[in-house]
Amino acid sequence: MAKVLAVLSNGYINEEHNYVTGWWAEELFAPALELEKEGHTVGLASIEGGKPTVDPISISKDYDPDGIYKKQYESGMADKTTPIVDVKASDYDAIMIVGGHGAMFDLAHNEDLHAVINVVYELGGIVSAVCHGPAPLVYTKTRDGRHLLEGLKVTGYPNNKEPKEVVELLPFSLEDELKKIGNYHEESNHDAYVVWGSKQILTGRDPQSSQLFGRELAQKLTQRELQSEEKFMD
Repeated sequence: MAKVLAVLSNGYINEEHNYVTGWWAEELFAPALELEKEGHTVGLASIEGGKPTVDPISISKDYDPDGIYKKQYESGMADKTTPIVDVKASDYDAIMIVGGHGAMFDLAHNEDLHAVINVVYELGGIVSAVCHGPAPLVYTKTRDGRHLLEGLKVTGYPNNKEPKEVVELLPFSLEDELKKIGNYHEESNHDAYVVWGSKQILTGRDPQSSQLFGRELAQKLTQRELQSEEKFMD
């Protein structure tokens, strides 16, 4: 059974433009369910700890018509997160950066998060992110000064899907930044799209890719555990 650390944005508010964002509900709950189906456990962290701000749009009827994710959110499943500075990265087999525009504000440039990502990666764990979740991966560098995603095939939320009313409020374009260091792919002909940049790097394009993203991560972790057991038996 693998341990996965899901990292959530604490949220961002722009009062002047009446703009509130945070983590996207489907991008936590859908992958978490896939991981739990495989017997893996999911721990929660955020920069500040406590109850992070969910993007209210992600639990609205427009994006959650059946109220599945709203119900999970209101159950308190994501009410408690560990401050990232208190996370013991070596305890985890994988890290999963949850999307939502909030990730671009408080997760992207946080050095404590970058350090946790690096430890998981250096110990052979899987680094994964969905939708806007790759934002902090863009700015994470390895010990030798190389970009973690340098030259790798990656995906993330594309420019052509960004709401026009939000674009000017965002600190940067995720697609543009990914293209600067990685081999960005959108694959717009697919309803859901995820890509392995390497055996340790997994990214998913958008909320609709959340379930597939979680399934890919869960199955890879299970496969790793089986291989580890076989080596032990030998």
